[in-house]
Amino acid sequence: MKQDIYDLTVAYILENQEKCYRLAYSYVQDRDSALDVVQNSICQALEKCWGLRNPAAMKTWFYRIVVNEALQYLRKNKKEISTEPSEIREEPYQEYGFEKADMDSNEVYEEIQKLPEGMKTVIILRFYEELSLQEISEVTKTNLSTVKSRLYAALKKLQKGLEEINYEKA
Repeated sequence: MKQDIYDLTVAYILENQEKCYRLAYSYVQDRDSALDVVQNSICQALEKCWGLRNPAAMKTWFYRIVVNEALQYLRKNKKEISTEPSEIREEPYQEYGFEKADMDSNEVYEEIQKLPEGMKTVIILRFYEELSLQEISEVTKTNLSTVKSRLYAALKKLQKGLEEINYEKA
């Protein structure tokens, strides 16, 4: 039975590695850092998979690990931002997985990055990772009504921000 859980965890990770990377990247905004987050998440998942009682909850359980690892990475590395001209990248890396939201520009994605963490998480999980509201509730360990209110508030903020950008362009 325990080996079955381990095998299911490995299979899930192998099937969904691109989604996990995309989720990690949406938080840390750096290719190498996202790979570190995913690697740490995989190690943690393989160490703790024995405690997973319901294999049907594998998706939300693993997404929670990735989100927690990404947030932990951000907290840990927040103070280590370099301002040395030699270390500043001239061309930012563009992650192609996020072109889905807006093919012509990154305005939508940039506005999402400006949202508070709770709202940002709900938007990313709902629209980029295509999780249901119930699954988001499980991943974030918050009440379903809280997820709904964060989604509604985030969409309002995004709409307002995008309207301001369009007004400035006109």
